[in-house]
Amino acid sequence: MHYLPNILFALALAVGLGFFAMNVRKLFRNIKLGKEVDRTDNKSERLKNMIKIALGQTKMVRRPLSGFLHVIVYVGFIIINIEVLEIMIDGLFGTHRIFKGVVGTQLYGFLIGTFEVLAILVLIAVIIFWTRRNIANIKRFLSPELKGWPKNDANLILYFEVVLMSLFLTMNATDIHFQEAGVGNIISQFLSPIFDGFTTENLHIIERSAWWFHILGILVFLNYLYFSKHLHILLAFPNTYFANLNPKGQFNNLESVTKEVKLMMDPAADPYATSTESTENQVPEKFGASDVTDLSWVQLLNAYTCTECGRCTSSCPANLTGKKLSPRKIMMDTRDRLEEVGKNMDANGGVFKDDGKQLLNDYITPEELWACTSCNACVEECPVNIDPLSIIIDMRRYLVMEKSAAPKELNMMMTNIENNGAPWQYSQQDRLNWVNED
Repeated sequence: MHYLPNILFALALAVGLGFFAMNVRKLFRNIKLGKEVDRTDNKSERLKNMIKIALGQTKMVRRPLSGFLHVIVYVGFIIINIEVLEIMIDGLFGTHRIFKGVVGTQLYGFLIGTFEVLAILVLIAVIIFWTRRNIANIKRFLSPELKGWPKNDANLILYFEVVLMSLFLTMNATDIHFQEAGVGNIISQFLSPIFDGFTTENLHIIERSAWWFHILGILVFLNYLYFSKHLHILLAFPNTYFANLNPKGQFNNLESVTKEVKLMMDPAADPYATSTESTENQVPEKFGASDVTDLSWVQLLNAYTCTECGRCTSSCPANLTGKKLSPRKIMMDTRDRLEEVGKNMDANGGVFKDDGKQLLNDYITPEELWACTSCNACVEECPVNIDPLSIIIDMRRYLVMEKSAAPKELNMMMTNIENNGAPWQYSQQDRLNWVNED
């Protein structure tokens, strides 16, 4: 019976980490459904971006208030959870505050004291975040795409933070030996008087209960991430590393279109030639994207990384002028559709069974896509280098090249270019008449 708590802890740890590993595999599988794209170039620049943007939070602090609060939560969450390593060792081997004997009382006290101060700062920041989201009526938190689960998810993660930080401080405040040492209890010393009327045995029970709920809460939080927008805690690092390094506004050429053009311009090319199978059995490569499997794996990684902060939408000129487009919704819809495809595969033995749906029309409408001015404001504003514009452009390409479904104004312009060599509706002979105007 003496080892029962250690056994139970080991089982809880194994279940928590095992479930997390299962979800990570599912995440990688879903992202790999995207088309291959090479993002292995310029490794030093990519690493620099990751350190500067994901680790250094340089784009986050462009908006000082929310950025500063986010940095507090980010630093607090990362640093405080260094203490989780000690909890895991204590839980597995039955020790208590093992790092105290390893690093010495003074250094240990400094570390725990720092953790306690950060815990209070995190609690303050979380309360302000909750107020901003639920009371302050900030426009970017009132958009239609944030109704229901997205709003509940954002609040739930804030409640998680409050509970975890409170349990950490309660654990310290009720640890008699820690309080008697008087080193590191910078905040918890003011909480310990709350428990003055409790017996030593009851204090031990409260301390152990807070300890257990704290570590179990962290394991639950870890596994909740997969189902939450807060997956960016993990994915911000690879997302910034694999982000597009080309100048903003430089669009990529579709390889499928390039092949077609080369085939048309090569007089020696045989349009019916095929190297492996008959032409009848070949499925022509799609121009653009109508569903998530037509997008690249980087774009799907972008969708999972989106934290729904709304900075993209709040800076989008189309959205600001009342158009239906919301770059945040584009990313949320892409992630929701990708999750739907993943669940379809789970239910059908790992193979996707056509469900009669696609990203275009069922999630994102042409009206949203054509409202975009392709100004790159959303890309510039994103704190973790997500690129909603690339998805919009790929879906537009599908509408134009596969469905001939461009707006009439655009079709008229393209017809004029084809017939007149200019976007305007006059003959080529009249193109230089403006030179003779007074």
